[in-house]
Amino acid sequence: MQLRQSMRRAAKMRLALAGASGSGKTYSSLLIAYGMTGDWSKIAVIDSENCSADLYAHLGEYRVLTLDDFSPESYIAAIDICEQAGAEVIIIDSISHCWDYLLDFHANLQGNSFANWAKVTPRQNNFIRRILSSSSHVICTMRSKQDYVLSDKNGKMVPEKVGLKAVQRDNVDYEFTAVLDIAMNHRATASKDRTGLFANRTEFAITPKVGQAILAWCNMKPQNTISYDQPTRISA
Repeated sequence: MQLRQSMRRAAKMRLALAGASGSGKTYSSLLIAYGMTGDWSKIAVIDSENCSADLYAHLGEYRVLTLDDFSPESYIAAIDICEQAGAEVIIIDSISHCWDYLLDFHANLQGNSFANWAKVTPRQNNFIRRILSSSSHVICTMRSKQDYVLSDKNGKMVPEKVGLKAVQRDNVDYEFTAVLDIAMNHRATASKDRTGLFANRTEFAITPKVGQAILAWCNMKPQNTISYDQPTRISA
């Protein structure tokens, strides 16, 4: 072990977008990725959402790898393929299916339920480590469990769908640089933010400018800081 001085290096973004079905996670992730690359061909989508990524093919010629096996090992192999193809941003849409797969795997194991987690946790950990070690920027989407609340709209109480806890292992958000929660009005708030770009912001619309600001933060020079009065700041 050796003690050294802190050093600012170019960073690779690990971003998570969480939201209920229909909140716009796939579309938002594509806009952020385009803002980071400026070139649709440098974006790869690992799609476990029944080809939902193809719904936005009109945006540009990004590449799609469709999964029909949601095991952690299948996701890891897909990341390998995207990196080898030169993708600068990999969108994993979504990582919730991987957790659903592992829960089903655990439920079907024979023997002691608690002891059987020793057969599940290492596979989940390998998947998360592969995301963190990727040579590309990675954006992951996560489905949120859904519920309905009554909201007052023009004096009338109407049910409104809201997203709750993300469908993934508890505390998985610790692994990401930032986590954006997307509401049903397609606007985002940050529940975790190590970049400072979203600090103290009210909900905001996701556009390619969000991706541009994220890339600027990733490439920030050691002697510089991002001025939040400049266009890199995310506006509400």
